[in-house]
Amino acid sequence: MEPSVTLDTRQHPPRLRIAGDWTLEHYARLRRDSERLREQPGVGAQADLHQLGRLDTAGASLLAELLGAERLAHCSDQLPEASRALLATVYRSLQDYRIPHREPEQPVLVQLLARIGRAVDTLWQDMLQLLGFIGLILATLGARLFQPHRWRITPVVAHIEQTGLDAAPIVALLTFLVGAVVAFLGATVLADFGATVFTVDLVAFSFLREFAVLLTAILMAGRTASAFTAQIGSMKANEEVDAIRTLGLNPVELLVLPRVLALLVALPLLTFVAMVCGMVGGAVVCALSLDIPPAMFLSLLHSDIGVQHFLVGLLKAPFFAFLIAAIGCLEGFKVSGSAESVGAHTTSAVVQSIFVVIVLDALAALFFMEMGW
Repeated sequence: MEPSVTLDTRQHPPRLRIAGDWTLEHYARLRRDSERLREQPGVGAQADLHQLGRLDTAGASLLAELLGAERLAHCSDQLPEASRALLATVYRSLQDYRIPHREPEQPVLVQLLARIGRAVDTLWQDMLQLLGFIGLILATLGARLFQPHRWRITPVVAHIEQTGLDAAPIVALLTFLVGAVVAFLGATVLADFGATVFTVDLVAFSFLREFAVLLTAILMAGRTASAFTAQIGSMKANEEVDAIRTLGLNPVELLVLPRVLALLVALPLLTFVAMVCGMVGGAVVCALSLDIPPAMFLSLLHSDIGVQHFLVGLLKAPFFAFLIAAIGCLEGFKVSGSAESVGAHTTSAVVQSIFVVIVLDALAALFFMEMGW
């Protein structure tokens, strides 16, 4: 039935006659008729709804706007129970609705400074949380150090296998190739000065002091820190961490200490593997491109490179290992309970670990340089 809304001025007082189906199908037409009717005098007359047909939410919203609460109350007895309930519900919804208040847009410079401020505050809070978590790990480790019956040897060995043994091939391959590239680039530059023999010193210095431990730590940050975060984060999402606390156990002792101790063992060993493989890669390039046989390579290595360079590189490995494991586990505990949160904190763990490793390596390099080591 075609809808209509007319103002009958033949009667006194005038009456609004509403008829037909007020549904979404006729919404555009009814909207135009209602707006045009509001401009006419006498629109506040009583309404006649006896001929109203079908009614849905769209039509009810138009009627509620057109008639208002008072006239709806007076003429509601002309409608079936379902239509009255629908009109009342729609009218209450329209009354409760408020146009959201839009804050005035700030200048771009102010927004940029605000974002920088929030980023700095987030960085500061993350640093405080990391320092507190490191203190918690050290306190738990100190409390369990003299309690051998509470040592968890099996998880430590399992994590050593996962973080160390399983990562050895990729570490060896990467450092071998980087050692070959460093030797090739060094030979290319030094050939102009007739000093290609010093390529051996370049490869040895770079890998013993910096490249081996740095490349290994970055690989562990991407491989192991993310694994720690995903493992603990999944347990947090499944409420397994809460179950551990409910049983009266310490999650740091059960979940964090085995991973930290395993990485403290695995990373120095992988660093040693990286040193050897990097220098082997350099030795291969020297033998094939520079006519420096392996015996001569080892002789120059023995005569020119002191053991302190090896110790400097190896000394940084435990510090990197501890920080990588701590960051990975901390980000796992921050997971809120969804798969999206697990992914976000896994990414955050990798980024933070790499950032901390590079910053700490730069500070260590400056310190050792000033000390003359």
